[in-house]
Amino acid sequence: MAGKGKQTRRRRLRRRRAPKWLLPVLVLGVVGYLYVRPITTYLETRDQLDGRRTEVATLRAERARVSARLERATSLEELARAARRIGYVRPGEHLFIVKGTAAWKRTHPGG
Repeated sequence: MAGKGKQTRRRRLRRRRAPKWLLPVLVLGVVGYLYVRPITTYLETRDQLDGRRTEVATLRAERARVSARLERATSLEELARAARRIGYVRPGEHLFIVKGTAAWKRTHPGG
C-alpha cells in the first residue's frame, strides 16, 4: 500500500503543460490590445487634421475675397457709388427722389 500512496501523490503533482503555441498567441494578443488605443487615436487625429486643412483652405479663400473687396471698396469710384446708394450727393448737386417708378413700370412694360 505504501507504493500506491506514492503513485497517487505523483499523479497529483503532475501538471498539465500548456501548448507551445499559447505563449506567442498571448503575447500577440497583449501587444495588439496595447496598440489598439494609439492606432485609433492616430486615425482620429489624422481625420481631424484633414478637416482643419480644408477649413484653413476655405478661410484663406474667404480672406482673399475679403481683401479684394476691401481694395475695391477703398477706391474712389466705389466710395462714390456707395455714397450715392445711401443718398449722399456731391457739393453743388441736387438730390431728386422719384416715387412711383414701380407702378409706372407696370403700366409701361416696354419702357
